[in-house]
This record gives sequence, structure tokens and C-alpha cells, in this order.
Amino acid sequence: MWISAVKGYVKKAFGSAGKLGLARLLVLGFVFLWFFAGGLAHFVFTDLEMKIVPPWLPAPRLLVLASGVFELLGAVGILFPRTRRAAGWCLILLTVAVTPANVYMLQHADLFPTIPYWALVIRLPLQVVLLACIWWSTRPPLKALPMDQ
Repeated sequence: MWISAVKGYVKKAFGSAGKLGLARLLVLGFVFLWFFAGGLAHFVFTDLEMKIVPPWLPAPRLLVLASGVFELLGAVGILFPRTRRAAGWCLILLTVAVTPANVYMLQHADLFPTIPYWALVIRLPLQVVLLACIWWSTRPPLKALPMDQ
């Protein structure tokens, strides 16, 4: 009984796998988990998150908490077909906006001794992959694009 309810919710939230395709559905799930977990981390580990905010940016606590709210809103927004595209573009903008934190961490690796240097180096190329995942998984199916009609 409850399995049917879960299947119904997933179908309603994500759309059917037939519409999106299994690959896009899986990538959409990954993007959701990435930003939902990341958004929660902004509230659970606020002090730790504040350490990666470059010192030239004002109000690090506010920036961490605000970006956490936006990550959570974006994660929830991509669940629903009606808001998926807009939420995807917002997550793309947010991901670009937090790039200075990743660059700062790489430039000041000595401030983050518990993180291996290779992990700091690979973060920026992985961010490009994340941007591609957000864009690909939240764009409308090709048959729904205006140029196809």
C-alpha cells in the first residue's frame, strides 16, 4: 500500500521516467540530493561553512545562511515540473555565485589542512560538471521546446 503511495508521489514530483528518461531522472535526483544536503549543511555546520567565505565578502554568516536557504529552495523547486526550469537556472546562478569560495579555498589551502590539496584542485572542474548536470536535468524535454513545435 505505502509503496504505491511513494511511487505516486515520485511520479507526480519528478514526472514519469518516460517523459524525462531514466538518465535525466537519475541526474535530477543527484542534483536534488546535492543541493538539499548542501543546504542543510549551511545550517548544521554554519561556522565551518563561514570559514570558506573569502574575507573580502561582507557578513559571512548572512551569506552562508542565505545561500543555504537558496540551495534548499532550489532543491525543492527542481522536484516539480512547473518550477523545475526556473529553479534550475537559479541553481546555476547560485553555483556560479559561490565559485569565489572554491577559488579562495584553493588559493589558501593552508587554511584547510584537513582537506587534501587534490580535492581542492578537482573542485573547480567538478563544479563545471555540476553546472552541466543542473542544466541538462532541468531543461524541458526536447519535444517540449518551442523550436520543435
